[in-house]
Amino acid sequence: MKTIYKNGAVYTGKLPLVEAFAVEDGKFVFAGSSAEADALAAAGDKVVDLGGKFVCSGFNDSHMHLLNYGSSLLKAQLAAHTESLEDMLACLDTFQKEHPRKDGAWLMGRGWNQDYFTDVDRMPNRYDLDRVSTEVPICATRACGHCLVVNSKALELLGITADTPQPEGGEIGMENGEPDGRFFDNAMEPVYDSIPVPSKEEIKDMIRSACKALNSYGVTSSQSDDYCVYRAVPWQTVNEAYKELEDSGELTVRVYEQSNFTDLESLKGFVEAGNVTGIGTDRFKIGPLKMLGDGALGARTAFLSRPYADDPSTCGIPVFTQETMDEMIGYANAHGMQAAVHTIGDACLDRVLSAYEKALAENPREDHRHGIVHCQITRADQLEKIAKMHLHVYAQSIFLDYDNHIVEERVGKELASTSYSWKTLMNNGVSVSNGTDCPVELPDALACMQCAVTRTTLRDHVGPYLPDQKFTVQEALDSYTIRSAEASFEENVKGQIAEGMMADFVVLGQNPFEVDESTIKDIPVCRTYLAGELVYEA
Repeated sequence: MKTIYKNGAVYTGKLPLVEAFAVEDGKFVFAGSSAEADALAAAGDKVVDLGGKFVCSGFNDSHMHLLNYGSSLLKAQLAAHTESLEDMLACLDTFQKEHPRKDGAWLMGRGWNQDYFTDVDRMPNRYDLDRVSTEVPICATRACGHCLVVNSKALELLGITADTPQPEGGEIGMENGEPDGRFFDNAMEPVYDSIPVPSKEEIKDMIRSACKALNSYGVTSSQSDDYCVYRAVPWQTVNEAYKELEDSGELTVRVYEQSNFTDLESLKGFVEAGNVTGIGTDRFKIGPLKMLGDGALGARTAFLSRPYADDPSTCGIPVFTQETMDEMIGYANAHGMQAAVHTIGDACLDRVLSAYEKALAENPREDHRHGIVHCQITRADQLEKIAKMHLHVYAQSIFLDYDNHIVEERVGKELASTSYSWKTLMNNGVSVSNGTDCPVELPDALACMQCAVTRTTLRDHVGPYLPDQKFTVQEALDSYTIRSAEASFEENVKGQIAEGMMADFVVLGQNPFEVDESTIKDIPVCRTYLAGELVYEA
């Protein structure tokens, strides 16, 4: 029995739009005119009138952190309270009063950004958080996820003192010879390791919450980095949580696991247990080895080839040595695994490209689809090399909403003039997908697409930054559907409304091809379907 949808404006992955499509057994079986759909109808088929609404393939966020997003939904939502330090502290205080901590539980928050503070021109420190509590350990993570701040009680529990050695690939903040409560990149791991570990059932609850929220944004697929959220939780437990939710019919987002490991022995154990790219089901499968190459631009931890223009004392932080990166990427490549490396600074990109070149020289592969996650601060020579090596690029156009304010002052005019150049990469034949890096940003696919099309910020319309890098509306939609499917070797099974493809689709309240480009973010998501089944309705 089929369900026939007609009288719509349907983007199949090609133009012009068509009017109708049909779904049977979780797959698209037809796309064409309403007249053709009427002729296709048989006894018992269900017919749905779309009433002129726009329909496209379900959105596929090609890089995010689904479990971390579910976890963040249980924390103080600092992103909505980051206009001032006082506002941030008030949010933590209110959250603590509404959710009293018990049995040594930490007060957690995420989403602050000191660049938005109007009352101080600095990051928060331990003494600021002490104003909220000196008895309850507090941890507040910056929006980017590459920096956090704790209070004095947390430092006491952690045993961090002026004599604590600085870790490789990270930094413990110091002021006047004493720890100031700030932790950057690898230095954050001992903090997270000290926080009580959730059970598998709690992890499942986080995944359920995240999936429900993603569906409300029209997202039906997520390429998700989950193993690094709770390092004390074995990857086996995370996989079991996903598979149990799939078996119970509760996994309403398809997940391609960007498998995050930080050392070769752990990666070997994972692969030797039978985990390589593509293993799994159409609801949960293993994706690439995921590595974190450097930090973030906002925290000045992205690894640049020259000192920061607004802080010449630093070039940022490389998380791995070249040797470690070479051996891990080399091992993955030799054992049939795709690789995807978080790469924001151009010096980090040099290391990643070198590692890919070395791995592919040792073990050539025709269709490896190794990738660069973020690919933000770039030089012209690097853009050419990415195209030549046939790498995939996981862009986050939504980052322009914040980075438009800071990129030139952080890296200088010269580097800024060749950065965030995803259209140049596309024009050179590179497959460029899109996503939000949620919970760094909300998983708002339409807002992300607006940034891709306008190259301006969402609220104050700063920009456009490098307007020649604007995507067309079609390119923006494709970056969230077809190109994202290419990132996971799934372009033949999803990403388009075409016969034989998975029937994952979203019904929108307006046609993005017809609205003003500055209002794409305001288009309502009316309904979201996974395998032809309704998973969200406004």
